[in-house]
Amino acid sequence: MSQHDARSAVRPDPDQPMVDIADYVIDYEVESQEAYDTARYMLLDSLACAMLAMKFEGCVKHLGPIVPGATLPGGATVPGTNFELDPVQAAFNIGTLVRWLDFNDTWLAAEWGHPSDNLGAILAVADWMSRRELRDGGQPLTVRDVLTAAIKAHEIQGCYALKNAFNRVGLDHVILVRLASTAVATAMLGGGKDEVVTAVSHSWIDNGVLRTYRHAPNTGPRKSWAAGDACRRAVTHALNAVDKQVVGYPSALSAPTWGFYDVAFGGKPFEFERPFGSYVMENVLFKISYPAEFHAQTAVECAMQLHPLVKGRLDEIERIEIQTQEAGVRIIDKTGPLANYADRDHCIQYMVAVPLIFGRLTADDYTDEVAADPRIDALRDRMMVSENPAFTRDYFDPDKRYIGNSVQVFFRDGSSTERVAIDYPIGHRKRRAEGIPVLMAKCEAALRAHLPAGQVDRVMALAADPARMDALPVDQFMNLFRV
Repeated sequence: MSQHDARSAVRPDPDQPMVDIADYVIDYEVESQEAYDTARYMLLDSLACAMLAMKFEGCVKHLGPIVPGATLPGGATVPGTNFELDPVQAAFNIGTLVRWLDFNDTWLAAEWGHPSDNLGAILAVADWMSRRELRDGGQPLTVRDVLTAAIKAHEIQGCYALKNAFNRVGLDHVILVRLASTAVATAMLGGGKDEVVTAVSHSWIDNGVLRTYRHAPNTGPRKSWAAGDACRRAVTHALNAVDKQVVGYPSALSAPTWGFYDVAFGGKPFEFERPFGSYVMENVLFKISYPAEFHAQTAVECAMQLHPLVKGRLDEIERIEIQTQEAGVRIIDKTGPLANYADRDHCIQYMVAVPLIFGRLTADDYTDEVAADPRIDALRDRMMVSENPAFTRDYFDPDKRYIGNSVQVFFRDGSSTERVAIDYPIGHRKRRAEGIPVLMAKCEAALRAHLPAGQVDRVMALAADPARMDALPVDQFMNLFRV
């Protein structure tokens, strides 16, 4: 770090990374049709994940006002419910719903994350603003405005993740949800570049939450509402910057001793692979087939292919070899007892054992009832997980962004299955043509399981008519998800 007079009270210019974010969210015009088309699918898929989460009591108990009765008639709506809330608490609710089942989109690089988590803040602010504008005689925001904000939030979160591993210093990736949501929410609320820089500085001063709730021996369900918490904090920062004109902190990142770099990032400044554009939305990964931590998605596909060959020979298995990427080894290679749902959906051995035995992997397969089947842990005990360097190289290659895994089963009589290897899952950009029909089937099934048929019919009609969907006022769109 450069020399600095610690006694000087001269206020510096804002740190360049904060300025770059402000320039991007205020000035950049998204022109990529692919980004908008992908964002539309992302929005529908995220709301489908929210409807699926309504089946789970652990999620539902977090929904609603922060204390009983603290609702806001005419406020932002919470999909799948009849709640109307202030935009801060609505952001927590929506973010929690989208993220609960680990089934929404994913971005993998030096840092990991789920860019659609930002919809918690974006939808809450957009819906609240639209209803306020209609009440006051103004014009509501449209779905197109939501898509634009989402593309920019995806880009901020994803571009930071390409080169900056917050996990390496023990911080959870939702720090980037808070960052991206703070920036776009401030712009949505009418803030200019100064307000965006101010809000973002407050986001960095918050530092970050620890990843410990994602890892053994402390894995727990906080990981399912952590993004909602980040969205809630982001909307608070945005409102403070725009409505209250709070003071910003220009060297929140670079201040010697007291700034984020020195306190939390080993004194290193951030690195960037590319300027902000629409790259992340265009390349985002969808979780289409399985609600599983994304580093294991192709491992689950491999196990599904092997199921017919091993289902009748489970007792004959000597060992199962799983090869994965370095990140997969570090995050989800887990032995010993698994305490809860959150423990199981972050264990590659569990996520391979279930499809080998049952030929499926659903959200219900992480429950205590399914986990009690002794065959699951018996198979886990026979698994060997190792890094395949080729999978790791392809994982970081910006032209590939693969998430490879392989599975091979060996039997006591000396025979074995073939080694099944898959480089990238059905949700990858390279499999979009194959994946989108399956994604939309996932969406429709999830919506029909929770919403009235007429509302689902309207949503699916809009999905088939992008121009009409884009032009729809946000409040009308969100009304389609009320019950």
